[in-house]
Amino acid sequence: MNAVSFQIKVPGSTANLGPGFDSIGLAVSRYLELNVQTAEEWFFSSDSEDLIGIPPDETNLVCEVAKHVGKLFGVVIPPCHVVMTSNIPLARGLGSSAAAIVAGIELGCFFYKESVTPAEKVRIASLWEGHPDNVAASVYGGLVIGTHSEESTHVIAAGVPEIDLVCLIPKNEVLTKTARGVLPSQLAFAEAVKAGSIGNVLTAAALTGDWKLAGEMMGKDLYHQPYRKQLIPLLDEALTYASTQEDIYGAALSGAGPTILCITKQGYGQQVADKISQAFEGIEIDVLSPASDGVQVITK
Repeated sequence: MNAVSFQIKVPGSTANLGPGFDSIGLAVSRYLELNVQTAEEWFFSSDSEDLIGIPPDETNLVCEVAKHVGKLFGVVIPPCHVVMTSNIPLARGLGSSAAAIVAGIELGCFFYKESVTPAEKVRIASLWEGHPDNVAASVYGGLVIGTHSEESTHVIAAGVPEIDLVCLIPKNEVLTKTARGVLPSQLAFAEAVKAGSIGNVLTAAALTGDWKLAGEMMGKDLYHQPYRKQLIPLLDEALTYASTQEDIYGAALSGAGPTILCITKQGYGQQVADKISQAFEGIEIDVLSPASDGVQVITK
C-alpha cells in the first residue's frame, strides 16, 4: 500500500480575556504544524525548542486523540510518522495542549470517509479538554464564545477582531492543573453576579468592536486573576502598567498564564511592544495577531 502524506496546521490561542473564564477564546498567530505520513509504526519527532521531550510513541497526545476519534467513528487509524513543528510554548497559556488535541482530531478525521463538521470537532475536543475556549478557537480561528457540559457544547464563531496582540511571555511554566488548584471552590452569590455582569459587558464590547471598553473589563475579572496572581508575580505590575497606557486597550492573563496579553489598536502592536520591552526588561515580548483561519489540512 502506498504511503499517504498530508499536513495539519493549527493556530495557538488565548483564552478568557479576563472575565470570559472557560468560555471566550481567540486564535493567535503562533502555530503547531504536523507533517504526517502513514508508516509501519507510530513515531513522533520534532526539532522545535517548544516540543523538546515530546513522547515519540503512541503515548503522544496527538496519537491518543487520533485513536479516540477512530473509536468514535469506527475507523482504524493507521500508524503514522509525524514530524511536529511548533512555536507555541508549552504551559505558557497560549493553547499548546488545545492545539495538539485539535491536531489529533484532524489526524483521526482524515481517515474517516464522512465529513465531520467544525461543531462536531469542537464537541469532541471540549469533551476531551473539559471546556471549549482554546479548542474552539483553534478549530474556527478568530474570536469564539462558548459553553460546554457533558450534555452539550455550544460555540459561536464571532469573526476576526481588528486588533494587535502584544504578549509578555515569562520563562517559567505554569501548569493548568496548578493554576486551577488555586481557584476557590465557590463564589458568594453577589460576587458571582458581579463577575458575570463584567463578563457580559466584555462579550458585548468585543462583539461590537468597542475594545477600549472590553479592555477595561479585562482588568476587572473576579473569576481567576485575583487568585492566580500568587503564581504569577508579574501579573499585578503588568495590569497596572497597561491601565496607564493610552495605546493599550487592556490586558489580562492569557489562559492559565503565565503569559500576559495586551490588546492594542491594529497596526500599533510593534510600537507598544517596544515600550513594554523597556518597562519589563528580560521578559520575552512578542507581537501577534488574531489568526483568521482555524485548523487546516493540506494534502500533497
